[in-house]
Amino acid sequence: MSKLTITGYGDDLTINDTRIGDLTPLEHTKIEEKLGGKNYSPLENVVVSHVKDSSTLICRKPDKNDVNKFIEEEIIDGLCCYSAVNQGQLNQTIVDAVIQHLKTEKLPTVPRSIRHKYMSAFLLAATNITNMNRVVPKVAGVESWELTFKLCRRWGYEIKNIPKDQAIIVGATGNFHGRSLAATSMSDDPVSKTNFGPFVPGIELVPFNDYDALKDLFEKRGEYIAAYSVEPIQGEAGVIVPDDDYWPKVSKLCKEHNILLAFDEVQTGFGRTGANFAHQLYDIKPDLMGCGKAAGGGILPVSFVAGRDDVVGVLTPGSEGSTFGGYPLASVVGTYAIKTLVDEELAYNASLRGKQLMDGLNEIKNEFSSKIKIVRGKGLLTAFEMFDDKKLDGHHISVELMNHGIYAKETHHTTIRLAPALTISKTQIDNLLSGVRAVVKSL
Repeated sequence: MSKLTITGYGDDLTINDTRIGDLTPLEHTKIEEKLGGKNYSPLENVVVSHVKDSSTLICRKPDKNDVNKFIEEEIIDGLCCYSAVNQGQLNQTIVDAVIQHLKTEKLPTVPRSIRHKYMSAFLLAATNITNMNRVVPKVAGVESWELTFKLCRRWGYEIKNIPKDQAIIVGATGNFHGRSLAATSMSDDPVSKTNFGPFVPGIELVPFNDYDALKDLFEKRGEYIAAYSVEPIQGEAGVIVPDDDYWPKVSKLCKEHNILLAFDEVQTGFGRTGANFAHQLYDIKPDLMGCGKAAGGGILPVSFVAGRDDVVGVLTPGSEGSTFGGYPLASVVGTYAIKTLVDEELAYNASLRGKQLMDGLNEIKNEFSSKIKIVRGKGLLTAFEMFDDKKLDGHHISVELMNHGIYAKETHHTTIRLAPALTISKTQIDNLLSGVRAVVKSL
């Protein structure tokens, strides 16, 4: 075994003879490509250094005059870690709670085999904000969906009396629920599925926002269907917003067939769409709901499943667990992430600033109608889709936006998502729109 020495903090963090603060963007790229898993393709020639404010990152870019040096520039965070930082980077309320907890309470971690007082706080806050009977804490967003999947199956067998091992979970085409095997099994994206099989059985997909297709499946196989598990607004697919009457009709249909409606609100929850949770936009209530990302306020991974008493109630000791699901520090972070959502009226600001952003994007679309195909969104979950043309490539646009001080990332080649922190200001939205307009004009 080779000698390993780790010293220092921040830029002074040094691994053997490599001081992290000295590395150029190119050197960071080389290390990641050589030693990492190659499962991401980050934007080229940029490395985040630190945070300036809730919506602004400080990034290191190559020095144009010396490849062995770098410069630092401000960029507007237009992606917000895919809605994990809705409360804004380093939200002071959450940071203060963490510091206070670690310094004063001195209880970072205990297992679920013994109770801790902060679990009660989190459960009280989470059941209140979701208006659900029960909450089960987890860690990653995909874990909340995995648990949702399992709960739907067990409820199907124990409550609905579906014959053993014949339960069906229905999903939507274009879905994204994470990268676990069950989530991958539900995906219809060949890139995420190639050579990862065999996949989890008992899954059927229908086109998203196609009520008739769902109704037809329910009528044919409803006695075997435990749940329709789906995103209320599809994020990874390119911010696909259903028809206004889709979810009310689906909710009624599920009740008629005794089928659970299970929402994945990992991206759409915590104020992102202009409501605390996206389903509230449609005046309906799911039977189960998985949340993550902003449930941890960008400080710690926190997720949970909230649901109806009889659905979550099928769990028994030993049937489900998580080492870090709801541990003390996570419970504190989750509680204060909820407090911030309420106290800072993040959903309202998302609605206000989201209208400003959507109006601005539509103005740009109207000005450059041969380039931008459509603008979609709710609240501050927005996207603009380009026409399928080589010169309108989404990755190229993302790179150009970075050159104009905006961090965004394409999905499905032609769509650019914009989902900034819900704390973003009017001026910052104006600056973001100016950058988008300049880039689209230049194409």
